[in-house]
Amino acid sequence: MPHVASWKKEEVESLKELIESHDVVGMANLSDIPAPQLQKMRRALKDSAVVKMSRKTLMTLALSESKKENIADLGEHMDGQPAMIFTDMNPFKLYKILEDSKTEAPAKPGSIAPEDIVVPKGDTAFKPGPILGELQKVGIPAKIDKGKIVITSDKTVVAEGETISREIASMLTRLEIFPMEVGIDLVAAYEDQTVYTSDLLTIDEEKTIADVQKAFTQALNLSVNAVIFNKESVPVILQNANTKAMNLALNADILTSKTRDMILAKAYAQMLALASEVSGKDTDAVDDELREKLNSQATAAAPKDDKKPEDDEEEEVEEEKEEDAAAGLGALFG
Repeated sequence: MPHVASWKKEEVESLKELIESHDVVGMANLSDIPAPQLQKMRRALKDSAVVKMSRKTLMTLALSESKKENIADLGEHMDGQPAMIFTDMNPFKLYKILEDSKTEAPAKPGSIAPEDIVVPKGDTAFKPGPILGELQKVGIPAKIDKGKIVITSDKTVVAEGETISREIASMLTRLEIFPMEVGIDLVAAYEDQTVYTSDLLTIDEEKTIADVQKAFTQALNLSVNAVIFNKESVPVILQNANTKAMNLALNADILTSKTRDMILAKAYAQMLALASEVSGKDTDAVDDELREKLNSQATAAAPKDDKKPEDDEEEEVEEEKEEDAAAGLGALFG
C-alpha cells in the first residue's frame, strides 16, 4: 500500500470538517484572478464564507468521503483553478454577491472573449502619429480630424468565443477598453442534497419580481372569485359585495341612507321624461310649473352657437339644473 503524506490526510480531514459544518458548499473557478484581488475578495467574504484552495484529488476525496448525500456530484464541476467555498448563506445569494464583486480587467493575449468586444465610434486621446497606422492594422477604422485621431465607426474587433490576439489586447488597453471581468466564478453549489449549476443560480431580478407580481394578482383574483377569505382578499370581496348590494338596492328602488338621493334623482328624471312625452301629445296635460321645467331642460340641452361658452357660464347652467332637480323632488315628495 503506497504511503500517503500526513499533510494530505490532514488536508482531506480539514475539508471534510468544513463540508459537514456548513449548509452550502460551492465549487468555484479562480483562474486569472491576480493574487492581490483574490486576497481582497477573501477578506470581503471572511464573515460569511470560507474560500479554500486545494488539489483536485484531495477535494474529490473529501467530497466522496462526506456523509452528505449527493455532494460527491460537486466534484464534476472542477473547472480551471478550482476552489471550494463554504457558507451558510443561500446559494443564490452567494452567487449574486460573487457576481456583483467582479471588476473590469484588461484583455490578455490568448483569453477568450466573453462577449463581442466593440471599439466604439468617437474621439480618442491620441494625437496624430504612428498609432493611426496601428489602429488601422488591427482593423479599427480611424482618421485624423481636427488634430486628433478619431474612430470613424463602431468596430467589433473580437467576436464572442474567439481568442484575443496580442495586438488586439494591447490596443484595447491603450484605448482604455477593459472587456474582461475578474472575480470568483461560482461554477456550482450544493445545498440540501441538490447541486445547483451556475445557469440555475443566475436570476433575472426584474423578471422574477414581475413573475411574483403576476402570481400575486392571479392568486388574488382566484380567491376573490371563489370567495376565499384571507388578508388580501377580504377588502376586495367586501368592496365587491358593497357594489353589488348598491346596484341591487338601486334597481329594486330600496330606500336607504346610501341610495335615497340616487333613487330620487332617478325618479325625478323619469318624471320629466314622462311629462315630456305626455305634453307632446297634449300641452294641457301638464301644469305651468312642470311645463317651465321642461322648457328649462330643453333650453339647457339645445345646441350652442359656435362661440364656446366660458367655464363660469357652464357652471351656472349646472347650478340651475341642480336647483330645478331639488325643487322638483320637493314638489313630488313634499
